Amino acid sequence: MPRRATAERRAPGKRYLPFAIIATVALVVAGTGVMLLRSKQAPAVAGTAAHDSGAQPGAQPPHVRGQADAPVTIEEFGDFECPPCAGISRSIAKLKVDYGARLRVIFRHSPLAKHQHAIEAAYAAEAAGFQGRFWEMHDLLYQEQTSWHHATDVQSLFTGYARRLGLDAERFQRDSASEQAKARVTADRARAASLRVTETPTLFINDRQLPSTHLQPDRLRAAIETTLKGKPAF
Repeated sequence: MPRRATAERRAPGKRYLPFAIIATVALVVAGTGVMLLRSKQAPAVAGTAAHDSGAQPGAQPPHVRGQADAPVTIEEFGDFECPPCAGISRSIAKLKVDYGARLRVIFRHSPLAKHQHAIEAAYAAEAAGFQGRFWEMHDLLYQEQTSWHHATDVQSLFTGYARRLGLDAERFQRDSASEQAKARVTADRARAASLRVTETPTLFINDRQLPSTHLQPDRLRAAIETTLKGKPAF
């Protein structure tokens, strides 16, 4: 009788043993599935990070108007002292309004040595950018290009523009001379060199260089239209 009672007390544990085994196997399978899923996802995540980090030279993050998922991206290499750059800037601004979310615009610095104040203007734009006003200074520098082009004290004019935009003038002056501003301009110039950009303005549409013959407003618009249709624009 005692031996039978002992067996009866052990019987419930035996009944639950198969369920415990099943539960353990399920946990192992689930854990293995998670590991496999992560291993499959890892290359995609790494690829995205590599793309976003800017494997090619260029200041990061770049100065952008528009959304990352826009079907058309214009990357402009410009010089604030270049008269044709001022003209193309106005054309691009109008196109951005017309195409809205379908167009993204990236600006890259490419100041030319032949323009005496171009590099200082690039630093001024970056300094304004540190206070959240890059594009406002970008537009103002082109708008006032003829005023500062031959100025003897260009820094005073740039500081005046900063005040006009409501910036902290003292900080603007410090930032204009900072290594951070210089580094961003240098990075953009390195990107220009890597793409063999030698003149301004130079535009790329979806990573393809736009021929100089297509810089007129109507031809630029036509190139965007063709790109939107999924066809080679040039």
